[in-house]
Amino acid sequence: MEDSFRHKGLRKKLVEEIRKKGITDEQVLTAISKVPRHLFMESGFINFSYKDSAFPIGAGQTISQPYTVAFQTELLQVSPMDKVLEIGTGSGYQAAILVEMGAKVFTIERQRELFVKAKSQLEGLGYYPHFFYGDGYLGMPSYGPYKRILVTAGAPSVPTKLIEQLEVGGRMVIPVGDGSGQDMIVIEKISDTETKTTNHGRFIFVPLLKGTNK
Repeated sequence: MEDSFRHKGLRKKLVEEIRKKGITDEQVLTAISKVPRHLFMESGFINFSYKDSAFPIGAGQTISQPYTVAFQTELLQVSPMDKVLEIGTGSGYQAAILVEMGAKVFTIERQRELFVKAKSQLEGLGYYPHFFYGDGYLGMPSYGPYKRILVTAGAPSVPTKLIEQLEVGGRMVIPVGDGSGQDMIVIEKISDTETKTTNHGRFIFVPLLKGTNK
């Protein structure tokens, strides 16, 4: 499927919609205007690609609402060449946004089906993050530490191993809570033994699960 002028026009409208909802980071808005979200959607939902809503992508997972993607990315405060660890590749849409912003992205997916599909889709579009099939709770320590860590599923608590892989001065964005909803938490690593945590509102994500699923 192509990325037509119509799709680009719909993206422009989407950007204006999420701008009105409070997203101000122009880097984030520019990336959303460039990444063809319809190419990350299941065929039955393609006509709704530029609605500001989440949709199923298979394996019990969803592609997040564009506003949520923008909100998390804005909180992350990404600069070009930042080393970013993403927990939960999913459709690959969020990874594409981060790559579009110039980040060096390391992304982990626990669902084999989604891992294979997202890798193929992203590379087909010219996005080349470092892909890993594995348990997001464990992170990817061999490539750390990371300047930024983004978790795209709801965790019951903050995984200790992820904090360990965050560099001093780094920043993690993670939804924390149970199935009824999560608080969007930002963790700033002040030193090897000290972190600062701030809360940025309630959201609902699919749960962050341990292990891998073939």
